[in-house]
Amino acid sequence: MNEQAEDTIGYIVGGSLRDGLYVRLSVAPETVKEGSFVVTDSGNWRFYGLITNLALGATNPRFADERPSRIESPFIRQALMGKTLFTTLEMYSTLMMDRGPDPDSDPSAYLDWQADVESGKIGPQPVKTVPAHHVPVRLAREEDVEAIFGRDGPGKFVIGYTLEQEYPVRLDLHKFVKRSSGIFGATGTGKSFLTRMVLAGLMREDVASALVFDMHNEYAFDDTDTDRMATVRGLRSLFRRKVQVAALGKGSMVRGKSPDFTLELALSDFQTGDIELLGEALNLTDTSGVTLNALSRAFGQHWFAEFMKLEPGAVEVDPESGKTFPAEHSVAAWARQNNVHEKAAEALHRKLQRIYDRPYVVEKPAADAVSAIVDKLVNGRHVILSFGEFDNDLDYLLVSNILTRRIRQHWIKLTERHKTHGEAAPRPLLIAIEEAHKLLNPHLSNQTAFGTIARELRKYFVTLLVVDQRPSGIDDEVMSQLGTRITGWLGDEDDIRAVLTGLSGRDQLRGMLARLQEKEEVLLLGWGVKMPIPVKSRRYDEAFYADMKAKTAGPSGLDGLDDDEWNDELFG
Repeated sequence: MNEQAEDTIGYIVGGSLRDGLYVRLSVAPETVKEGSFVVTDSGNWRFYGLITNLALGATNPRFADERPSRIESPFIRQALMGKTLFTTLEMYSTLMMDRGPDPDSDPSAYLDWQADVESGKIGPQPVKTVPAHHVPVRLAREEDVEAIFGRDGPGKFVIGYTLEQEYPVRLDLHKFVKRSSGIFGATGTGKSFLTRMVLAGLMREDVASALVFDMHNEYAFDDTDTDRMATVRGLRSLFRRKVQVAALGKGSMVRGKSPDFTLELALSDFQTGDIELLGEALNLTDTSGVTLNALSRAFGQHWFAEFMKLEPGAVEVDPESGKTFPAEHSVAAWARQNNVHEKAAEALHRKLQRIYDRPYVVEKPAADAVSAIVDKLVNGRHVILSFGEFDNDLDYLLVSNILTRRIRQHWIKLTERHKTHGEAAPRPLLIAIEEAHKLLNPHLSNQTAFGTIARELRKYFVTLLVVDQRPSGIDDEVMSQLGTRITGWLGDEDDIRAVLTGLSGRDQLRGMLARLQEKEEVLLLGWGVKMPIPVKSRRYDEAFYADMKAKTAGPSGLDGLDDDEWNDELFG
């Protein structure tokens, strides 16, 4: 366990468990950056941490004011730099790990310890003590990064590289999909590219099925990166038949290409609760809930179709008196029969006409596309639902909530059968949603299917991947349920606060998050990673595409294809 002196950057001169450690720098300060991954050994423990601040100091302020170039003696100038004038680092110590027996004095015990480390019996743990004074601090080596973030293997996906030596940092996708997660960043920081990469890794490693609500038609087919003016491969292009593309509405196209199938919603798919969730988008009043409850009682599952068949304002004339009264097939006549305010019922009818007139809402769809989507997800495919020309908030809220509610019910049923009858556990499902604050804001999070998934459905093998530029708009309770958070630069203090909600070391991480580069640097946080770390994210480019092609894990025997045929079908 001899130290390599060449990567030592300083030694510990003070600090505390709560406030962090102070390190006297022994190399040029410009060679070390905020966010660097550093390691120090003290006794039988190895401490892992991050550099969170650098500060210039002097034993005598007079020497700090005097420029060294004005001091004639080279010997005095050399003595000043690093001794009288120095740089101190602040080290946020995050994990500690038993270093094990000395391999030279007890090789057998060391091998047993190493086996326990490999099996996971021994691993990093939260820091509960501090290292000794003057122990050396060094930049992390590749084996240190692997000890925390894992080596190459099944379910391990390289999401980026350490800021200093660019060692690969891997995300454990098996752990990642066990809890909901989030990808955040201000507009223009590359959230969509980062989301594509994470989804591609998930598809390559085949750890879960993915359902992507693609509001802006970015994920399925090839696109153009306007910054580089280069073609960006879509997930359908990368993974072929493993990814199925659905489009909203009969005859819809996605970026000029035909989808694998189209989605139409039956009027019978709508529950009155789905309409209540659209209160703001439809400008519903408080009386709308009373009317919707009456419709459900009167018509049951077919309430929407039957209500829209009624005519608002239809009247008949009494031939004897000449007086008018509501026609039998009018909204007003139904309202009178069911003790509902006539004007409220007619107002609701007008507002529901916006949904009824959507081309993808029909009384009897040609096929049950919702069941088809469920079937594909259950059997290991991934589905990207592109909204095409239907890109307003009403379409997104309506379709995503209804579809997710059906899928949630199916996964709950599969899990109950698994627990009760010993059937196979359902395949894990990750649902990716953009503009998450529109679905998970404090007003809606307790009512939408997405809020329920974030809070409760991980035990049913369903989790969310929320993508948003304004995390402060997402309900705090939902944010606290996000196990892994991958975040780019955020300029708003409220957004930074929201991303760090529920995490230890918030004060140390806040400045680091605010000073990320606007592109290509992200901070990994939360339950899904053993320690927070800033990384230089991978580029979504030809090298990435080649890596996906080389390592993609396809379902064995899918459609009767062997492994070579599967790769030929996947990549041509």
